Amino acid sequence: MTIASTKIHMSTEQFNRMSQIIYDRSGIHFPEPKKYILESRLSNRLHELEMEDFDQYIMYLTMGPYQMDEFQEMFNRITINETSFFRNDAQLDVFERQILPELLEARAKDKRIRIWSAACSTGEEPFTLAMLLHRTLGVRLSDWHIEILGTDISEKALKVAQSGTYNNYAVRTTPSLIKDRYFKEDGRNFQLSDDIRSMVNFEKHNLKDRLAAKRHGTWDVIFCRNVLIYFDDEMKKGVVSMFANQLAEDGTLFIGHSERIKDLTTDFQQLSIPQGFCYQKSSHVMAV
Repeated sequence: MTIASTKIHMSTEQFNRMSQIIYDRSGIHFPEPKKYILESRLSNRLHELEMEDFDQYIMYLTMGPYQMDEFQEMFNRITINETSFFRNDAQLDVFERQILPELLEARAKDKRIRIWSAACSTGEEPFTLAMLLHRTLGVRLSDWHIEILGTDISEKALKVAQSGTYNNYAVRTTPSLIKDRYFKEDGRNFQLSDDIRSMVNFEKHNLKDRLAAKRHGTWDVIFCRNVLIYFDDEMKKGVVSMFANQLAEDGTLFIGHSERIKDLTTDFQQLSIPQGFCYQKSSHVMAV
């Protein structure tokens, strides 16, 4: 076994300091049982930096001119951007066939729709939503002002999104007709069409930053799927409260199928749509 492949042990004290740094800067909570994840995924990084222990690494993360760059590097290594186009198609079907038609009718006068894909990773989700809107509106698309924003804390993930180039694994759940229409096969990769790429903008954003979210104004739909599971209750409440502030009165929030927010807030009520996992503001639901 080479030196570069050996795992560097992390003490409980070091883990507590590392997990606090991660939480303070990203809101992601690493409980004690997941200490092995930090050890295994960061040991090679310490070898690359020629560091002998995590005390040195913690100093590097918290002092000096490269601390924020290194946090990005660390964050890319400890998080898994597991996503794909048309992921959880049953929920997307609810969006396309039930929520979107109602939204188009409600916005028929202004012809403006704003969608935020929060923690979008490498962009598959917002691009999927763009395809659904493109397919639904068809020739009417030019009459509408569609704004789709994908945000993530990872600069590395956003660079992939902005390139619009994906491997076969990313399109594994994409219907063949969609793949033929919106992608061009380029060797082992798939290049997304310019029509879809032009519908989505990307921006770095930390879900802890409520002021940055406020600057973007009000959204008609917010997608934040399979993200809340990484937060503790305090962080979850803050994020959900932020979504409530930034969502239109008749807007819709979509979360992951394994996530629940009813015990965290009274701002939202879950819609009784099978496989929807979607919420609207309690004030709107009660008024309807």
